[in-house]
Amino acid sequence: MKFFLPDSQDFVDPTFDFERERRSVSRQRQRDDLYAHEVFTAPAFDGLLVSKGIVDGFGTLGSRYTLAQRHRLQRLGAPRFFRVDRAPNPLTIMGDCGAFTYVHEEEPPYSIDEVLEFYEGSRFDYGVSLDHIILDYLPSADEPGASKDAVPEPIRRRQELTLELAKDFLREHKAGRYSFEPLGVAQGWSPKSYAASVKALQKMGYDYIALGGMVPLKSPEIRACLAEIDKVRSPGTRLHLLGVSRTEHLPEFSRLGIASIDSTSPLRQAFKDDRDNYYADDYKYTALRIPQVEGNPKLRRAISSGKVSQEHARRLEQASLEAMRLFEEGRRTSGQVVEVLLEYERLYDKDTKKDHAAAYVKTLTDAPWRRCPCEVCKTLKHHVILFRGAERNRRRGFHNIWTFYRQLQGLGLDTRLPRARARG
Repeated sequence: MKFFLPDSQDFVDPTFDFERERRSVSRQRQRDDLYAHEVFTAPAFDGLLVSKGIVDGFGTLGSRYTLAQRHRLQRLGAPRFFRVDRAPNPLTIMGDCGAFTYVHEEEPPYSIDEVLEFYEGSRFDYGVSLDHIILDYLPSADEPGASKDAVPEPIRRRQELTLELAKDFLREHKAGRYSFEPLGVAQGWSPKSYAASVKALQKMGYDYIALGGMVPLKSPEIRACLAEIDKVRSPGTRLHLLGVSRTEHLPEFSRLGIASIDSTSPLRQAFKDDRDNYYADDYKYTALRIPQVEGNPKLRRAISSGKVSQEHARRLEQASLEAMRLFEEGRRTSGQVVEVLLEYERLYDKDTKKDHAAAYVKTLTDAPWRRCPCEVCKTLKHHVILFRGAERNRRRGFHNIWTFYRQLQGLGLDTRLPRARARG
């Protein structure tokens, strides 16, 4: 099973000094910074997923791209822009429209011609048809005797529109002799409606189909949809699961036709999750929170209002960093470090009802970064486990991606993607 990492312009600065917390004054973002695939010598994923909505900055999510970067992507093409042409291991690139970015629109904001030109101009290997996402899940609509009114007309219209666009997309793709491989998108609100979409897409001629709108679904609901799809899926049809990983269910997903997945969860959990921040082979550890005094909004407000002494806050921040340094040198126990961390936590988050004590003890006792062979952990050592600033947090996310990919490989799934046509 192939893993595509969705791009959101996540870099790390190779010049960053973790002890002094400084970076090179001549550093230029994107040109000098490193993507995840440039950090590791061994593969951490099979490809990138690039969304037009993210590149263009449509909707409330905003663009992670400057105007100059958007122009460079189209001028150079994705392989050179992302520097995958220099990577030690080949990566394929898939494009989609980023339907989440325009979920509140009545119709997609792009034309088929715009999407085709974006994919071809960016030199993607795969391109996903223009779609309109459905986030409602209404399995009762599949029950015998359910009325048509069980599914609101706007939801049905999104499915109809997605299929119409997929048909036109494939027709234009064939007529224009585009070089990327096309994927049709199946949207639905229930197991049977997803199966109906897949059946229709196969009839159009698609043998590689992306399943959209499943991110909010629980794992049993996804399994139910895949099982129903499997009843109509042709032997040669491969499925791509958009935005979903669910490691524990991937063997079953593979048996039900999933050939590839994409997800930012391993990266985002590094700094979005309250506890599961650091992936190990058999456990997810809580990162040790040592926020920067200047970078913690709640603490800054408390300092500005006079409720907290800035000098005292800085002293506890530095004491926490020093405790971790001494722990790494074997000169502090886990209990001593936790005591310092919690004292600082009570200052910067006085109202919290969370208790990280036991999780911190577990993290420090096991010290998982010491036995991890990835380049991030070998280089950063204990800094990788500190929940503090983008440079540490994003690198921990890169480690998570690397670990997730190893777990995926360990499952022994051998689902081959359709081969992208060679470019002239």
